[in-house]
Amino acid sequence: MGTVGTSADDMAGEQRQLINVAYRLLGSVTEAEDAVQDAYARWYALPRSRQEEILSPGAWLTTVTSRICLDLLGSARARRERYVGAWLPEPLPDRTEWGHTSGPGAAGPADPADQIVLDESVSVAFLVVLESMTPAERVAFVLHDVFRYPFAEIADVLGRTPAACKQLAASARRRAGGARSRPTETGQADVVRHVKEAWESKDIAALVRVLNPAAVMTADGGGNVGAVLRPVEGGARIAQYMVAIADKAPGLELLERSVNGMPGLVAQRAGVVMTVAAFEVTDGRVTRIWAVRNPEKLRRWARESGNRSGSRSDRVSS
Repeated sequence: MGTVGTSADDMAGEQRQLINVAYRLLGSVTEAEDAVQDAYARWYALPRSRQEEILSPGAWLTTVTSRICLDLLGSARARRERYVGAWLPEPLPDRTEWGHTSGPGAAGPADPADQIVLDESVSVAFLVVLESMTPAERVAFVLHDVFRYPFAEIADVLGRTPAACKQLAASARRRAGGARSRPTETGQADVVRHVKEAWESKDIAALVRVLNPAAVMTADGGGNVGAVLRPVEGGARIAQYMVAIADKAPGLELLERSVNGMPGLVAQRAGVVMTVAAFEVTDGRVTRIWAVRNPEKLRRWARESGNRSGSRSDRVSS
């Protein structure tokens, strides 16, 4: 796993890959960053003689980072049993919208989220599917199916035989049910725009038309803000719920934004991001909505909102 080399540039360049692996394993940029920093701390704590014995520091770092994530996934199950309401992955804005850059000349240190490749393997839909897997399944599946690491190397991470790791990945693949291979629905941005327009006008009938009758909406408030604790099922019920929210929050502004690389919506009030919503669209209608309201998961969006606050043309008051 990883690349060969021990120079500062080699080690720093490996960080991008590690952050990408860790975010997909954990669904949290903060936890991913902590895992990668822990792995680097363990590397630099090694005696120089031991470092020189390691032919591929990148492989060593990937193995250690993956093991740290595996441990975190095990403890996360217990934490999420105590979590208030549903737990959803931390959503990511498109880095081009943030108004800051990384690398030479940047105003400050690079945000680890800047380094995450926004492809189908970080869509909220896919990350939610990953949550249904056991920690070992998730590690085997992500490392093999997403990053193409061989099972012989994954075996070092999981402490199992390559054959056992292959079985874990196959089991995870069945759980995924082809979620990653499913292409983005053509016209998803148009469907999300229709949701935005109907929500702004509080038009229940229009919302019902754009929502699948069997649609499901899941909200994550983390106990920090008000949010429905159980999924709302059915297009009509979701439409009524969305209009009720608009009634309780005059001045709510809806913005069309990329959420984990897919068309989504951001709801803000008085310049403060309140909700980030991701969508799954099938046959021209919304089948799933994931609404993250937990402020702890929206810190990067607050920065993006501040950078955009002067652009009135991007916002429409409800």
